[in-house]
Amino acid sequence: MERMRTRKEHRTGSTPVPAPSSPPPRWAVRAAHLITLLALPTGLWRLAMVCGFPSGYTEAGFVPFDTPGSKLWMLTLSVACELLALLSLGLVRPWGETVPRWIPVIGGRPVRPLAAVVPAAAGALALTAIWAAMPLWWMYPHADMTPTGRLLVGVIYQPLVFWGPLLGAVTVSYYRRTKGSRTAHTNTP
Repeated sequence: MERMRTRKEHRTGSTPVPAPSSPPPRWAVRAAHLITLLALPTGLWRLAMVCGFPSGYTEAGFVPFDTPGSKLWMLTLSVACELLALLSLGLVRPWGETVPRWIPVIGGRPVRPLAAVVPAAAGALALTAIWAAMPLWWMYPHADMTPTGRLLVGVIYQPLVFWGPLLGAVTVSYYRRTKGSRTAHTNTP
């Protein structure tokens, strides 16, 4: 009988919530918020291209970006990058430790720390590798861009070099705060 009551409580969302971990350090909160801002300029630049503005490309250089497929890709990339950047906030906010109740099926359940740490760490490594060569932007020829466009693109993409390392630091902070809060997800009392 006790087992049935526990299942009913589980279905209604009254699962026990683990004790909250210590609050994140102020630097980690700031870094997570900064990550969301790092991806914004490049996303806005791509959205301008989706709207038909050459955004620093020459007339001939813009032609490949003025197709429906390219516009869909740039729109998708802009939204995906910003959503991924926003996920870093989960490493410093309560919804990174307990799934928000409005999410069907899993809402209200605690987040297993490794379920957040592993993807975040993999993302930090991938982003660091992807953007590592960005500081060399001005060393490569960009014949399809105007001189001002080349400068603009270089300036708005340079901050992305910090995305991976900042995400890595915030991930380590999250791991340290939550490593002792691993919970067993069982239906037994």
